Amino acid sequence: MQVKSSRFIISNTNVEMCPKNGFPEYAFIGRSNVGKSSLINSICNKKKLAKTSSTPGKTTLINHYLINESWYIVDLPGYGYARLSKTQKKKIETITKNYFKKRNQLINAFLLIDIRHEPQTFDLDFMLWLNKNLISFSIIFTKADKLKIYQIEKNILEYKTVMYENGWESIPSIFVTSSKKNTGKEKVLDYIKILNSEFHKYIKN
Repeated sequence: MQVKSSRFIISNTNVEMCPKNGFPEYAFIGRSNVGKSSLINSICNKKKLAKTSSTPGKTTLINHYLINESWYIVDLPGYGYARLSKTQKKKIETITKNYFKKRNQLINAFLLIDIRHEPQTFDLDFMLWLNKNLISFSIIFTKADKLKIYQIEKNILEYKTVMYENGWESIPSIFVTSSKKNTGKEKVLDYIKILNSEFHKYIKN
């Protein structure tokens, strides 16, 4: 699938204020500084659509971007940042979890993970929370340009092993991306295309 148009629509902290046209949504979330905004920009072929920052925890709002006038990318606040106060962390956690629990048109969440690191408790715990709340999700490993192919394969296998050890019976869809080299996004977009097609078939029935 090609992204022919993309534009920012709205930012807010209240899920009730999100767009109400019923278009399918795909939420992007991950630890702070995982490269979320850079990946969104790469997918949309726009360098400054989503604001990037070297400061962890910069995204603190629910940000909606309308893609091809028919579906949304939703940029959600990150988690796992250490510089925020407990009150700020709790506020962001509430914003994020309310979105996941109340947003009926959410089709899939993409959990972004830095491929360079060993399995992190924050990420594993969030996967469990999504699964417990019956939220469909996929894993996107970012910053693949930083590693050799054998290192990437080794780290993905390590994640799968840990997940199986933690009781997962099956592993969600996995994508490997590099915003710097613009790789991997085509497979993400093709997956979204399939999910969009299934969504529209369901609506018609």
